[in-house]
Amino acid sequence: MMSMDNSVNMSVSSVCEKDGKRYAFVSFTRGEDFAEGKIPDCKIIAGKGFTGEETVQLEEYMQSELPKLKQMAAGIRVIDAFMK
Repeated sequence: MMSMDNSVNMSVSSVCEKDGKRYAFVSFTRGEDFAEGKIPDCKIIAGKGFTGEETVQLEEYMQSELPKLKQMAAGIRVIDAFMK
């Protein structure tokens, strides 16, 4: 069973919108392993290196932390990244 400690790093994209639907991406990395999920669907859409069981755990993590992840994505202003 995978633990969500410092061995797995997570990042969240800014909010995107397509066809009136808002979403964001959540990326998980662990060494060479990578998984990318999409919220609010809470589904892993791409990845390499994580087992099937770990992928399910990442999806469950996104679901359980969805309000926090949405808040993180909403707080990202793309223009601020270019201004640094």
